[in-house]
Amino acid sequence: MSIWEALAIFAAGIGAGTINTIVGSGTLFTFPVLLAVGLPPITANVSNTLGLVSGNISGAIGYRRELRGQRRRVLRFGVTALIGGLAGAVLLLALPSKAFDTIVPALIGLALVLVVLQPRLAKALARRRERNGTTDTVTDGGPALLLGLLLASAYGGYFGAAQGVLYLSLMGLLLRDDLQRVNALKNVLAVVVNGVAALFFLFVADFDWTAVLLIAAGSTLGGQLGAKIGRRLPPTALRGVIVVVGVVAIVQMLLKQ
Repeated sequence: MSIWEALAIFAAGIGAGTINTIVGSGTLFTFPVLLAVGLPPITANVSNTLGLVSGNISGAIGYRRELRGQRRRVLRFGVTALIGGLAGAVLLLALPSKAFDTIVPALIGLALVLVVLQPRLAKALARRRERNGTTDTVTDGGPALLLGLLLASAYGGYFGAAQGVLYLSLMGLLLRDDLQRVNALKNVLAVVVNGVAALFFLFVADFDWTAVLLIAAGSTLGGQLGAKIGRRLPPTALRGVIVVVGVVAIVQMLLKQ
């Protein structure tokens, strides 16, 4: 790996840590770069998962103020995320590599659609709250939310691009609470999913330690940046960058087939 490739991975890690804390979809920054430097798709995905754990933790710590009073949710949703994340990680290695090559472009495409539609989802949430009134009691979403989080976590353990967007969409629509508090909870769930998947991969999968360490360093820095700017920065520009990077990833994956 050349110095320029290492710098590119480190920079992608910063971008991923930042965007993961603010919205989600950081994998769309790092995964294409890992492919571009020559890592096989599954090795790139495993290395990416391992590297982003520290960034997830960094972002969750940055949003710790908004986690106050959410201990019950963290425990309840965290168990669901752990089960789903482990299931997704097992599927990644159980399914043939050809399946990953075929599925991932479709998953990235779905992730991009979710990123583009996120403003509409936010508006739908606002209209829903207006109908219900601002004094409604905060709920825990019920079985529908638990099922949705389980599936989203399985997706996160398998690949993870736009996992955070899925969490924000589900919890934003099914929980009556401030979006910053929902975002803080999203960061914790991402720690659980990436953490359990990374622990599983450590024992059974091939990965590139150089890439892991570069992404870990970059995403840890990015997690702190994201926590600082997440309450102020309009996500429109970041959303545009994600779409461009995601399209590049899809093209790369299709060209390798």
